[in-house]
Amino acid sequence: MRGHGFLIGNYVRGNSIIHRTPLWLKFLVVAACGAVSFLIVDWTVSLLAFAVMSGLFLLSGAGYRRLGRAIWMVAPILLIIGLFQWWQLGGPTAARIVLNVLVCVVAASVLTATTPVQELLDGVVGIAKPFRRFGADPERFALTIAVMLRSIPFIAGAFSDVRDSARARGLERNPRALVLPVFITTVAYARQTGDALAARGLGEPDDPASGRWMYS
Repeated sequence: MRGHGFLIGNYVRGNSIIHRTPLWLKFLVVAACGAVSFLIVDWTVSLLAFAVMSGLFLLSGAGYRRLGRAIWMVAPILLIIGLFQWWQLGGPTAARIVLNVLVCVVAASVLTATTPVQELLDGVVGIAKPFRRFGADPERFALTIAVMLRSIPFIAGAFSDVRDSARARGLERNPRALVLPVFITTVAYARQTGDALAARGLGEPDDPASGRWMYS
């Protein structure tokens, strides 16, 4: 399976002010972008927020290409959403919704492009620790995110490879030729991932009756 770009920017080594910003502040910015997206009612404000987040992404040194790739990966979905909202609610509302989603995507890209994955996962564990008293398991939560970060580019790569293969055989418009191989590949990958975790003692209960989980 060849490498493919991830939905959001991969980590880019650097020493910019964005790289040196504390992780908790980056998390706060991403959370704020998600919350504010529900409060903005003017598409021009959304456009300004998008410009600011794009500027922060470029300030980190990640470059125009990575920014464009992060946006391009969600462009088909946003096009469908935008057209539907334009039909239902009009152009300004459609523009606001699409731009708000882009703000969140770019904010997440800033976080992942300037934070090593291990540091990001350690930060997630730290944030989740206060919820341990309610039965949450921070390490398991971080493991879930790590598996997700690894799985998304694999599935995207599987789809791209299958699409190229179908195109070479003149079957690019055949849904079965596209969906079925990707489904089989994804299921096989999920089984391999589960077996690998089980081999390391992850995801298996110490005591089935108590529901306690063991980690290596």
